[in-house]
Amino acid sequence: MAYSRAVVRDKWCFVSGVTGYDYASMTMPEDVAEQARNCFATIFDVLAQAGFSRNDIMRVQYTVTDPADVEPLAPALQESLGDIRPAATMIIAGLIRPEMKIEVEVTALKP
Repeated sequence: MAYSRAVVRDKWCFVSGVTGYDYASMTMPEDVAEQARNCFATIFDVLAQAGFSRNDIMRVQYTVTDPADVEPLAPALQESLGDIRPAATMIIAGLIRPEMKIEVEVTALKP
């Protein structure tokens, strides 16, 4: 399967779905909020490597495996995005591995 962590076209950056692995330790925390923080740490790193910033995020899609995790996620999402207000969609669906509780993908646009 062909895969890119991100694709940049002109002023656009499309970041593939990112799960909550801590790539420094190659571990997956059990806590959904920690997974979300890890998702955004990876996303922000990818954006920076592509020449974008967190402020360029225009759209975000969350895939969450358990509706009960939505409320506990809110503080981590607020912490990660701050005053950024992208268009957002949250979907409840299964992910490829049972330890994955959230996947986040973003689209960024340079001004």
